[in-house]
Amino acid sequence: MTHVSENLRNLRLAAGISQSGLAKASGISRRMIVSLEGGDANISLSSLDKLAAALDVSFVDLVRDPTRTSRTDINQVTWRGQSADSEAVLLCSAPASSETQMWLWALAPGETYTAEPDPQGWHEMVFVIDGTLRLELSGVAHDYVAGSYVVYSTAQAYSYANPHERTLRFIRNLVT
Repeated sequence: MTHVSENLRNLRLAAGISQSGLAKASGISRRMIVSLEGGDANISLSSLDKLAAALDVSFVDLVRDPTRTSRTDINQVTWRGQSADSEAVLLCSAPASSETQMWLWALAPGETYTAEPDPQGWHEMVFVIDGTLRLELSGVAHDYVAGSYVVYSTAQAYSYANPHERTLRFIRNLVT
């Protein structure tokens, strides 16, 4: 929620919409919009979706750090509960046009999966749960440890490998 107030104000002004106009278009009270822009309010994720839709922008445009150049790597807390242990972190985003698939993968030690390039515009979002993923993209390998994530275009040669002695588990989202 760190960047919502600045982003909301800047996006609203860029769209040429008043706070009252945004309230009417989104169904969110003007008082809540004033509080959000002032950094004094907490708002539900569904209400942020309504504001984004009214501004014709994405949810990510409202919550991401405006100084970061990557539109896919976000890594921002977007919700906090009453307890310090309760939070939601939006890790990353990828453009989608038709379908999203979620996969749970496991690779035993020494296993490799080599994929054919997908059509242009397809992306993967991978989150490593346990072990270390060696991801090779167009011949360049990178290791991702448990707790890390990566977003990349699959319109290139790529492979997953587990050169380690522990079973690798990761979640893979395919976005088309």
